[in-house]
Amino acid sequence: MLILNPHAMRAPYPDDLAAVMHIARAHESRQWLCAWSGIAHGATPLYDLPDAAARLRLGRLSVKDESVRSPLGSFKALGAPIALVRQILRLHPEFEPTAVLAGRYAGQLRDYTVISATDGNHGRSLAAAARDAGCRCVIVLHAHVSKERERAIAVYGARIVRIAGNYDESVQEAARLAQANGWQVVSDTSYDGYEDIPRDVMQGYSTIAEEIVEQLGDSAGQPCSFTHVFLQGGVGGMAAGLASYFWEYYGGQRPRFIVVEPAQADCLLQSAIQGSAARATGSVDSVMAGLACGETSPLAWRFLQPCVDAFMTIEDGQAIAAMRQLAQGSRHDIPVVAGESGVAGLAALELLRSAPGLSSQVGLDEKSSVLLISTEGATAPSVYEDLVGQSADAVLRRQAVWLAAR
Repeated sequence: MLILNPHAMRAPYPDDLAAVMHIARAHESRQWLCAWSGIAHGATPLYDLPDAAARLRLGRLSVKDESVRSPLGSFKALGAPIALVRQILRLHPEFEPTAVLAGRYAGQLRDYTVISATDGNHGRSLAAAARDAGCRCVIVLHAHVSKERERAIAVYGARIVRIAGNYDESVQEAARLAQANGWQVVSDTSYDGYEDIPRDVMQGYSTIAEEIVEQLGDSAGQPCSFTHVFLQGGVGGMAAGLASYFWEYYGGQRPRFIVVEPAQADCLLQSAIQGSAARATGSVDSVMAGLACGETSPLAWRFLQPCVDAFMTIEDGQAIAAMRQLAQGSRHDIPVVAGESGVAGLAALELLRSAPGLSSQVGLDEKSSVLLISTEGATAPSVYEDLVGQSADAVLRRQAVWLAAR
């Protein structure tokens, strides 16, 4: 389903939003994160896919590969760690920011406990950051999180709590446990009275946008090199973090933003229909585990409602086909390991270009320049192999051969 957003503006970045998230804070977050050993110190690659662009009748198609952001395998390495640092600094403003994740204050933090619900990647990133900072971590997992993803979190020393419900129920359980035990919730979704930490998470994600601007060599206030940017949905945090940065940087000449989510987890699309942060109408269970969220973050919605041009839903089968497409590569297109949630943008683009009427609604044509964000790699390797028909390691070997031939 495709919904055009009548509230999307082509205007300078509003002052009320800049008071919450802005480029200067995003840059500061990036500098602090670069000192962490758990993250790559250079920018993640921005690959052009000329063969796919030709097949889809586009002027340009590029993908930002977040699978190599860190050993954690996803863009979530930018969110939870910086939110943890900023929360610790609220308690200990005398601490040196870049020393927190280096463990310099582990003695002072050994009795401090953070907790979060997760579909996998956020919890894994928080657990890794908490371990390095020297504090305790509790992660609440819902029924649909695989054992493989649970093990990937537990290896960082986090205590795992399992519930029988879905993601939104795990968020509620994390809040309950925090209240009962005096722990601190570090969540990527906001709710009434809880916005500072989700804002910090979103601001960490803005690192991706800052890198893209630098890689393009674009100038502030001038048109973006990309006409369209596809962003994953979920609760809306990643989309808000990137869209807000691009909007502030390019102003009224920002690219069109298209937000994509699973059909059965359509909380953002429903928010666009209802005009306020809303809940999904489906089962929420999706192969796109990182996007299987049933309730929109109200804070994220404050940024998305005035700037996202269209909201889309896709089916699981379309995501799986896109995973295989990126893994295959071609003569001129590098093979890319992209997980189930990482390919949402490509799946949506394939759908739009197969339907001329839908393409025209969002202004896609042969001159369009499109940016995709591959938000994760094979964060669950066995799931990846089952869906793609080959292992992530096999794809990476072909990727190395492709790069060596250039």
